[in-house]
Amino acid sequence: ELNELFSRQLAEDGYAGLEVRVTSATIEIIIKATRTQDVLGEKGQRIRELTSVVQKRFNFPDGAVEIFADRVANRGLNAQTQAESLKYKLLGGLAVRRACYGVLRFVMESGAKGAEVSVSGKVRGQRAKTQKFADGYMIKTGHTYEEYVDTAVRHVMMRQGVLGVKVAIMLPHDPKGIMGPKALLADVITILEPKGDDYRGY
Repeated sequence: ELNELFSRQLAEDGYAGLEVRVTSATIEIIIKATRTQDVLGEKGQRIRELTSVVQKRFNFPDGAVEIFADRVANRGLNAQTQAESLKYKLLGGLAVRRACYGVLRFVMESGAKGAEVSVSGKVRGQRAKTQKFADGYMIKTGHTYEEYVDTAVRHVMMRQGVLGVKVAIMLPHDPKGIMGPKALLADVITILEPKGDDYRGY
């Protein structure tokens, strides 16, 4: 519910997800966005408004909720940000294919392993169809999918009807866990050099 509220309110500020940390005294909500300055608003007014809305909705006492804004490290690897940007491109009247390839290229240049963008609905003409644009390497199933693939869906209210926009980004492996997951892909094998002849395992 919080996610829905923030993604509607902060769509234009590059909202990219949230993290909730519950401590004994307070509940900290960390909003990830590309334009943190806009999320905070003038002198932090906007973030105070959001705090009071959340407080009233969930009946928290005063001062129990704290909202922070955090900048996204790499917006090219964030599916929500890219889905929003694609949505605004389409609303601005950019051709579907051009908009999708633009997003794909930006994602791949940001260091992603692969990306897939699909747009479904009435693209030109009365017949609804789905167009898929993919680049790089993409996995579709399994536990690795949950770890490695970041997905986002947005609905674009076009004049002729609603378009569904889906962005999936396959993150790169990152041992530090900042840009992508720490865990290696299941099929990546590291072959170690054999030890010297004098070493015998028994």
